[in-house]
Amino acid sequence: MRDTLPYVLILYYSRHGATRSMAEQLAAGVESCTGIEARLRTVPPVSPTCEAVDPDIPAEGAVYAELDDLRHCAGLALGSPTRFGNMAAPLKYFIDATSALWLNGALVDKPATAFTSTSSLHGGQETTLVSMLLPLLHHGMVYAGLPYSETDLMTTAAGGTPYGASHVAGQRSDRPLADSESRLVHAQGKRLAHLALALVRMRAEAR
Repeated sequence: MRDTLPYVLILYYSRHGATRSMAEQLAAGVESCTGIEARLRTVPPVSPTCEAVDPDIPAEGAVYAELDDLRHCAGLALGSPTRFGNMAAPLKYFIDATSALWLNGALVDKPATAFTSTSSLHGGQETTLVSMLLPLLHHGMVYAGLPYSETDLMTTAAGGTPYGASHVAGQRSDRPLADSESRLVHAQGKRLAHLALALVRMRAEAR
């Protein structure tokens, strides 16, 4: 049974917790808007050993995503740490299995965004965000980055890009979100929620 309120799906992979912290802050931005909810979901790690099997429910954090989480969402935010300037394999593995949604146009005209975390300031943040953007465009989604009306983009000495929020986690991946990073990812969630509600109304009026 579907929820009464529309929801933004925040789908992320996080190994050391930095991307998870961003996802939680983005969820707070979504839920600062009336009439919409945030749904946090993660994906299991990918093992190079074929026999390795992860438990169905992770020990902590968000539960694993299912295709129906995407199918029924009003908006989507993808989050991943960088892997050589690309999204992490576990998130790509999940996205690569969404062909049925693509064939049915389930995500067409829904808003989407992306966020990332890296160890270093120039560690591939923007290319990682673009790598997550590409499958969203193939799904027909409406991509929403961060506009420069968010003044932290002009002054940040940490993360933050017009392609989406980002975070510099440090060499040990233990650096907390800077104030500017936190504000930007919160604003990104709020913007996505507003767009999701507007597009929900637009689709309803077109019926």
